[in-house]
Amino acid sequence: MRKIIFILLLSPVFLTAQNNEYIQKVQTIDSTIETLYSVISGEKGEARNWDLFKYLFHKDAKLIPSGNNRQGVVGARFMTAKEYIETSGKWLLENGFFENEIGRKTDRFGNMAQVFSTYESFKSKKDTKPFMRGINSIQLLNDGKRWWIINIFWQGETPKQPIPEKYID
Repeated sequence: MRKIIFILLLSPVFLTAQNNEYIQKVQTIDSTIETLYSVISGEKGEARNWDLFKYLFHKDAKLIPSGNNRQGVVGARFMTAKEYIETSGKWLLENGFFENEIGRKTDRFGNMAQVFSTYESFKSKKDTKPFMRGINSIQLLNDGKRWWIINIFWQGETPKQPIPEKYID
């Protein structure tokens, strides 16, 4: 029975149906970013749709968190979408995580866009006070068919570096 289900999941009909469902989520900059936030968000114990997450990203895309390490040195870490899932997926599932966009500044030229997306992070949808805030710098490419996330480079807010009001709607 498992083999039959596996074969059905890999069949062209299933993959086409999945792509048809997902393609609607990457037709605009807005829908792409909304999908990004929704796919990583969920209550403790709630599985994430990692196939949809990977679908958002160009094959060569990077996710780049930045900030101070324990020694106070500023740096960045570079991950693929797969590496992000491997390093953060378990934590998201075990702790719950919701990221809400609270501001956005978009610049676009032709088929490329740069979005500064300000966020607040919560452990549960019921929480009223965020445990973290920051800015995602998201670079996107439209290949004529859809938007691809090329990179997400983010930095969390600190007491020494609060988010400027111009990045909060």
